[in-house]
Amino acid sequence: MSSSPSPDALLGPADIRELAAVLGVRPTKQRGQNFVIDANTVRRIVRTAGVRPDDVVVEVGPGLGSLTLALLEAADRVTAVEIDDVLASALPATIAARLPDRADRFAVVHSDAMHITELPGPAPTALVANLPYNVAVPVLLHMLETFPSIERTLVMVQAEVADRLAAPPGSKVYGVPSVKANWYAEVKRAGSIGRTVFWPAPNVDSGLVALTRRTEPIKTTASRREVFAVVDAAFAQRRKTLRAALAGWAGSAAAAETALVAAGVSPQARGESLTVEEFARIAEHAEHTANKEPGQQ
Repeated sequence: MSSSPSPDALLGPADIRELAAVLGVRPTKQRGQNFVIDANTVRRIVRTAGVRPDDVVVEVGPGLGSLTLALLEAADRVTAVEIDDVLASALPATIAARLPDRADRFAVVHSDAMHITELPGPAPTALVANLPYNVAVPVLLHMLETFPSIERTLVMVQAEVADRLAAPPGSKVYGVPSVKANWYAEVKRAGSIGRTVFWPAPNVDSGLVALTRRTEPIKTTASRREVFAVVDAAFAQRRKTLRAALAGWAGSAAAAETALVAAGVSPQARGESLTVEEFARIAEHAEHTANKEPGQQ
């Protein structure tokens, strides 16, 4: 069981800036770094994520440790994945100084989250992260694919990306991220975050997205790669009808039409109107795509 929250354990604005100064850290746009400096915001994220005392949480991009500390107060264990050399090296000392009784339940993995294939300790049950905005969607999808034990996810991303991830079919912003996220989970918007809780303050608003892993995978004989190839092809030319947009994927417009009709989808429809289940049905009826890579047209 976790210990009760310590009001002094979390990092405030002065703590963040002091820690950054000691480490010689300046947030970089290249890595999409915007550090959360508000303790109430990280508490809210943990609360919204529904972190439980028995959860094993994986966090991507912990930075200086603001959210990490709040997670460690609430969860059984936390594993943080950090690409930055200085930040990854400093994090254990920050945890030990501010939450000494929880330090043995924390681990840091110094790596690029896009290349992670395994994590130390028990399998993660939750993913909670302030994701670097420039790689948020690929990191999210990689983590969901690589760690099927992750049941619940709450990520903070750029508001526009949050809208896209949670968009339903037929929405103007429904697209590749919406469909691919829905392959793994039920997705919904879980709140908005203002700019002033970050250092440096970003030029965009932020949003929270909650994902609950599907208890039953999408029922299909097609593989994930085959389904995602159809999705990529459909949205690469989203203004075109599926008959035209999927011509390269299927080998010809006629072959695309055959696959669409067999799947029960109108050849005149557009990708933005289809559910993930419908994309899966189209993939099942592919005749000329067995050897294609995802996204190849």
